[in-house]
Order: sequence, then C-alpha cells, then structure tokens
Amino acid sequence: MTTEIDSPEVAPSTAGKIMLVGIGPGSQAHMTARAREAIAEADVVIGYVTYIKLVAELLEGKEVVRKGMTEELDRAVSALEAARAGKKVALISSGDAGVYGMAGPTFEVLFQAGWTPDDEVKVEIVPGASALNACAALVGAPLTHDFCAISLSDLLTPWPVIARRLDAVASADFVVALYNPKSGRRTRQIVEAQRLFLRHRRADTPVAIVKSAYRRRERIEFTTLDRMAEADIGMLTTVLIGNSHTFVRHGLMVTPRGYANKYDLDAGGDTREGEKPGRSLSTGLLGWLDTLQAEHAAGESAEALALRHRLPLDYIVSTLAEPVAAAELAEAAATGDEA
Repeated sequence: MTTEIDSPEVAPSTAGKIMLVGIGPGSQAHMTARAREAIAEADVVIGYVTYIKLVAELLEGKEVVRKGMTEELDRAVSALEAARAGKKVALISSGDAGVYGMAGPTFEVLFQAGWTPDDEVKVEIVPGASALNACAALVGAPLTHDFCAISLSDLLTPWPVIARRLDAVASADFVVALYNPKSGRRTRQIVEAQRLFLRHRRADTPVAIVKSAYRRRERIEFTTLDRMAEADIGMLTTVLIGNSHTFVRHGLMVTPRGYANKYDLDAGGDTREGEKPGRSLSTGLLGWLDTLQAEHAAGESAEALALRHRLPLDYIVSTLAEPVAAAELAEAAATGDEA
C-alpha cells in the first residue's frame, strides 16, 4: 500500500517593488510616460514634501509618505519596508533619480540590508530630465560641448574636495552646471566657486541662472562670472557657467560645438585648409602626436612642450616615448571618423 503525500502549497510571493522615479523638472508636461505609469502602478508614493506637491494630481488613492529635506535615508528605508510588505513603491526624485537623486542612497540602504538583484524585491530606475537639461533648454544651447555638474552642498562632501573639483573643471574649460549653489545657511559657497573660476576664466564669461525651471515661479537671469554671486540664487536655482567659447546672443546662451575649427562658416561652410570633411582635425590626437614628435626632434624639451600644451610632464614624456607609426597615421587619414 502506498501513501500519497501532497506537496505543501507554496504561498505566492508577497514581495513588492521599488521604482526610483525621476519626475523631471516639475512640470507634468515634461514627465516621461513611464514615470506617470510607475506612479499609477504604485501603492505607496514616497518623496520630499516639495516633490510630492509637484505630482499631487497623480496621487489619488495612494498611500503618501512625505519626508523632509535631509531625510533621504529615511525615505529609502521606508521604501524597502513597504516593498518587503508586498507593496509597489514609487520613490520620487525631481529631475533624474540618479543625478543627485534617490537612486544612490536607496542602493546604499539596500546593500546594507543584504539585498541583491536576485532578491524578491525588485528595483526599477525610471529616468527623468535633470535640472541641467531643463535649464539648458530654457536658456538656449549651453551644453552642446563638454560639460559637467558639481554640487556646492557640503552637507555630505568636504569642502576641499568640492574646491578641487571646481578648480579642475574651471582650468579645463568645461561648461559647468552648479547644483545646490546656495541656501539660507550656505551663503559663501557660491562666492568661493566664483573666486576659483575667476582664476581661470574671463570676468565676462556668460552665466545663466535659472530658478524653478518649468515650475510656477520660474525665473531666468543672464549675467557674467564677475557678477554671478550678486544674483538671486537659492536651493531651487541651477547656475550654468559657460566655457571660453560660450556666448549670449538675442537672449540665448550658446556653446559652439567646434564646427568653426574645421569649416569656414563665413564662406558657406567650406572645409578649412588642411582639414578634411568627416575626418579628425589636423590638431586631433594623431595629428598632435605627429607634431609633438617633430617639435621634440627640433630641439624642444619635454618640459617646454608640457608647459606650452598645459599638460602633465609625465604624460608628455610617456607620449614621446611611444612614437606614432607612419602606417597608423596613414590608416587614420584613409579611414577618418564622423565625430
């Protein structure tokens, strides 16, 4: 006689999901479709009180958890607890969740709790337009060339670290977006940033100051680097500092991509002498390496070359030690690139 033993019933998983939602600059017209869907799917919506207000029309029937400005880790812990209880959670950030948003602190909390991507609690990051994108769109095209973002908040980052970054990007001629430039208690950081930039940039370098982009109290001001710290700047402001080629014309801030280096725009876009359409500049990497070797062979020291090109001496020395083969130059000239 055989006895049949029923297998124990496996209870369905009750684990939920955390959706790290970037809601964009604040206007619902600039929120992605997926961000809207994620909030609609959520049982719980967690966020800083100001961000909750920006999506208030989408929260009917939701459990809403409002947190203060410095309670980022509490928000992440609350999201994990709700997801462990089987709920779908929309943890919202303004802009993009991964740019000074809630994605980073949430993963820190998750990893501390032993979470892995194989965990029953699933995590989705829903991207959104960051403040630098929104502000750039309002003032023209300031980010067309290389740029970076630096936060002036020293609540979690030591000031010497911030200062070194400011000095480095100022000397490297990046267009820079300054986040968290000033608050009621942090008033000197923007002055120190201005001082560091003026070591490397012209006083008349264009600066755009955008407050509450695409929100009810939006305000845009154009100024210059030497006047920047005098402007109306607060925590809802993003400051865009141009590079040495950025200009303002007809109320629009524009950073050229560099087409004038290769094409004569005054002559109908003809290619400049020595340049080829679709190929790297004659002063591109391989052309520069060839010139560097020729200058060194003509008697210029590595120290002089480093000073002239404003590059580290050890980089120049190691570069001179690896001459570019003629075949490599010929191949590059034959193939070219489109960048």
